[in-house]
Parts: sequence; C-alpha cells; structure tokens
Amino acid sequence: QRQLVESGGGSVQAGGSLRLSCLTRGYTIHADYMAWLRQGSGKGREGVAAIELDGSTQYADSVKGRFTISQDKSREILYLQMNDLRPEDTGMYYCATELRGGGESSSGYDIGSRYYGLDYWGKGTLVNVSS
Repeated sequence: QRQLVESGGGSVQAGGSLRLSCLTRGYTIHADYMAWLRQGSGKGREGVAAIELDGSTQYADSVKGRFTISQDKSREILYLQMNDLRPEDTGMYYCATELRGGGESSSGYDIGSRYYGLDYWGKGTLVNVSS
C-alpha cells in the first residue's frame, strides 16, 4: 500500500532549525519527482521545494538558501532540512508527488522555475516558529 507519512515537525524559536522526514513507501519507483508543500493558517497551499530523479532541486524564493531538500540512498525517505526558521515559515508541511503516467494532474504548483503536478500528499506535520 502506498503511503506518504511526514514527521519531524515541532515548535522552535526564530533562527532555529528542524528536519522534516517523509516515508514515501510505494511511490518512489513510480514518481519522477518528490516535493514539499506547506500551508499557513488562512493561506493557500504553496510549493516549498522539489527534487527530481536526477537529483536536481528547485526551491521557492522565500526558502532559498535556508531549506535543503534531499533523499536517502534508497529514495524511500524524503527530507527537508530547515535552517534559520522565521515566523512566516509556520504551517502544516506536506510531502507530495505525482505518479508517472497518471494523466493530467488536478493540482499543480510552481516551485522555483518549474511547474509540478502534485496529486498525492500525506497528512502533514506541523511546524510552529515563534518570534
């Protein structure tokens, strides 16, 4: 059974760091890319970072230089290292992906210079950054 399960969220003061993890069971071999999305209170969901099969990455301008997306060697675990956190980074963070050959995506996000169709995501992990 395919699963996307996020963990690692928590409360931290501004300037602190967190590392999010996502177990991507059953999705990795069927996906060309994985991504992190986030949704702040009262805001829409936005793309944060993405990583592709060749290891290339894309980041939203708001997190560039502070966040790093990566995968373990097996590509079964997706990470998001978040440094120099700011109160505006507060929100629910989701890992997301799209199945290869799954047809046109119903939802997509601009992350960096690329557009990613992302129809599958987990339940999220909450990040709270206090000033």
